[in-house]
Amino acid sequence: MEYLVDFEVTVPAGTPAAETEERFAGESVAAASLADAGHLLRVWKRPDDGAIVGLYRANDSRHLDALLKTLPLYPWMRIDVTPLEAHPNDPARVAAKIGS
Repeated sequence: MEYLVDFEVTVPAGTPAAETEERFAGESVAAASLADAGHLLRVWKRPDDGAIVGLYRANDSRHLDALLKTLPLYPWMRIDVTPLEAHPNDPARVAAKIGS
Protein backbone atom coordinates (compact mmCIF):
# COMPACT_ATOMS: atom_id res chain seq x y z
CA MET A 1 0.00 0.00 0.00
CA GLU A 2 1.21 3.51 -0.72
CA TYR A 3 0.83 6.56 1.49
CA LEU A 4 1.29 10.27 0.98
CA VAL A 5 2.86 11.62 4.17
CA ASP A 6 3.02 15.33 5.02
CA PHE A 7 5.58 16.37 7.64
CA GLU A 8 6.07 19.63 9.47
CA VAL A 9 9.11 19.75 11.73
CA THR A 10 9.18 22.09 14.71
CA VAL A 11 12.38 22.13 16.72
CA PRO A 12 11.48 22.60 20.40
CA ALA A 13 12.59 25.90 21.91
CA GLY A 14 15.80 25.58 23.85
CA THR A 15 17.07 22.54 21.94
CA PRO A 16 20.87 22.68 21.73
CA ALA A 17 22.19 23.37 18.23
CA ALA A 18 24.33 20.21 18.36
CA GLU A 19 21.26 18.03 18.95
CA THR A 20 19.38 19.72 16.12
CA GLU A 21 22.31 19.20 13.74
CA GLU A 22 22.68 15.58 14.82
CA ARG A 23 18.99 14.82 14.29
CA PHE A 24 18.87 16.49 10.86
CA ALA A 25 22.01 14.61 9.76
CA GLY A 26 20.52 11.36 11.06
CA GLU A 27 17.33 12.08 9.12
CA SER A 28 19.26 11.94 5.85
CA VAL A 29 20.76 8.58 6.77
CA ALA A 30 17.37 7.20 7.88
CA ALA A 31 15.66 8.42 4.69
CA ALA A 32 18.35 6.77 2.55
CA SER A 33 17.88 3.52 4.46
CA LEU A 34 14.10 3.62 3.98
CA ALA A 35 14.60 4.34 0.27
CA ASP A 36 17.07 1.45 -0.08
CA ALA A 37 14.50 -0.85 1.55
CA GLY A 38 11.81 0.29 -0.91
CA HIS A 39 9.69 2.12 1.67
CA LEU A 40 10.46 5.75 0.75
CA LEU A 41 9.69 6.16 -2.94
CA ARG A 42 9.81 9.95 -3.39
CA VAL A 43 10.21 13.06 -1.26
CA TRP A 44 9.44 16.70 -2.02
CA LYS A 45 9.54 20.06 -0.26
CA ARG A 46 6.55 22.37 -0.75
CA PRO A 47 7.82 25.77 -1.94
CA ASP A 48 5.15 27.74 -0.08
CA ASP A 49 5.82 26.62 3.48
CA GLY A 50 8.83 24.28 3.34
CA ALA A 51 6.79 21.32 4.59
CA ILE A 52 7.97 17.92 3.40
CA VAL A 53 5.83 15.45 1.45
CA GLY A 54 6.90 11.85 1.06
CA LEU A 55 5.51 8.92 -0.89
CA TYR A 56 5.91 5.78 1.22
CA ARG A 57 5.18 2.10 0.67
CA ALA A 58 4.27 -0.08 3.66
CA ASN A 59 2.27 -3.24 4.34
CA ASP A 60 -0.39 -1.33 6.29
CA SER A 61 -0.83 1.76 8.48
CA ARG A 62 0.78 0.09 11.51
CA HIS A 63 3.83 -0.80 9.44
CA LEU A 64 4.02 2.79 8.15
CA ASP A 65 3.78 4.12 11.70
CA ALA A 66 6.66 1.87 12.75
CA LEU A 67 8.75 3.08 9.81
CA LEU A 68 8.09 6.75 10.60
CA LYS A 69 9.02 6.24 14.25
CA THR A 70 12.55 5.31 13.13
CA LEU A 71 13.12 8.86 11.88
CA PRO A 72 15.30 10.95 14.23
CA LEU A 73 13.01 13.97 13.78
CA TYR A 74 9.85 11.97 14.51
CA PRO A 75 9.35 13.45 18.01
CA TRP A 76 9.40 16.94 16.47
CA MET A 77 7.04 16.15 13.57
CA ARG A 78 3.41 16.87 12.90
CA ILE A 79 2.42 14.15 10.46
CA ASP A 80 -0.63 13.79 8.21
CA VAL A 81 -1.03 10.50 6.34
CA THR A 82 -3.22 9.93 3.27
CA PRO A 83 -3.62 6.29 2.17
CA LEU A 84 -3.55 5.89 -1.62
CA GLU A 85 -4.94 3.22 -3.88
CA ALA A 86 -4.51 2.63 -7.59
CA HIS A 87 -6.71 4.51 -10.03
CA PRO A 88 -7.78 2.81 -13.28
CA ASN A 89 -6.48 5.78 -15.33
CA ASP A 90 -3.04 5.87 -13.72
CA PRO A 91 -0.60 6.21 -16.64
CA ALA A 92 1.79 3.65 -15.12
CA ARG A 93 -1.04 1.16 -14.75
CA VAL A 94 -2.25 1.77 -18.31
CA ALA A 95 1.30 1.37 -19.67
CA ALA A 96 1.68 -1.93 -17.79
CA LYS A 97 -1.49 -3.28 -19.39
CA ILE A 98 -0.35 -2.26 -22.85
CA GLY A 99 3.07 -3.88 -22.32
CA SER A 100 1.63 -7.23 -21.23
